[in-house]
Amino acid sequence: MEVILAEHAGFCFGVKRAVKLANDAADSNQGKVQSLGPLIHNPQVVSQLAEKGVRKVDTLDEIEEGIVIFRSHGVSSPALMEEALNKGLKVVDATCPFVTNAQKYAKQLVDEGYQVVMVGDREHPETRSVLGHAGDEILVTESFEEIQTFLNRFPKKKLGIISQTTQTYRKFSEIVVQCLEICEEVKIFNTICYATENSQTETEALSQKVGAMVVVGGRNSANTTHLADICRSKGIPVFHVETAEEIQSDWFPSIESVGVTAGASTPDWIINNVIDSLKRI
Repeated sequence: MEVILAEHAGFCFGVKRAVKLANDAADSNQGKVQSLGPLIHNPQVVSQLAEKGVRKVDTLDEIEEGIVIFRSHGVSSPALMEEALNKGLKVVDATCPFVTNAQKYAKQLVDEGYQVVMVGDREHPETRSVLGHAGDEILVTESFEEIQTFLNRFPKKKLGIISQTTQTYRKFSEIVVQCLEICEEVKIFNTICYATENSQTETEALSQKVGAMVVVGGRNSANTTHLADICRSKGIPVFHVETAEEIQSDWFPSIESVGVTAGASTPDWIINNVIDSLKRI
């Protein structure tokens, strides 16, 4: 069975940066190191960091001293920075720059008087961080019907649109086109991460050339889930795994080629283990 790896699989720029900052903090000998929430959406990497002394906490109340790392998805309120500094903590901000852009553009649209929609998942930590910086009046949804209901509350259909950074470009563009048909004024910021866009495009192309796809990454990772959904839309068997140990040989009866892609929080060593396991089948 031929195994084909997507070129842009695995760690994106923002995740590489966050992991490096966490490792540097752990190696700095400047006291205890705590991550405010899981640093990235990959349990294996989070476990590795814990072995190096990077402890995950849920609130600043759990931290008394040392270093606090703000996770790659951002934090729920800009006030947390001041609160951490007032406690005498050293802050390492590992927020992905693309998430920072989404926060900035969301606040700009709110300040300019737009009714703002973010195309994404309201329960995702990234979108909660955007809401924390720009206000809860933003609608976070992937449903055009919800947007219509939202706009009916306002006499002026002046709409600002941004996206969760890991959203599919197809979903984002579909909603943008639909909104352009019903709104008097639309201001759009494409806040999808370019690495996410590249990975999705390549994954779609690869899934059209193989008999099955294996998508590697955390089950709570939005961008990994989107990759799996893109593959499923092509009508081939798709297997979402976190590690090589989950792979079963009977998944691939009479399949001559399998494609492998991975979410932006998946490290190379996990991807390589998956490929080795597939090649042994």
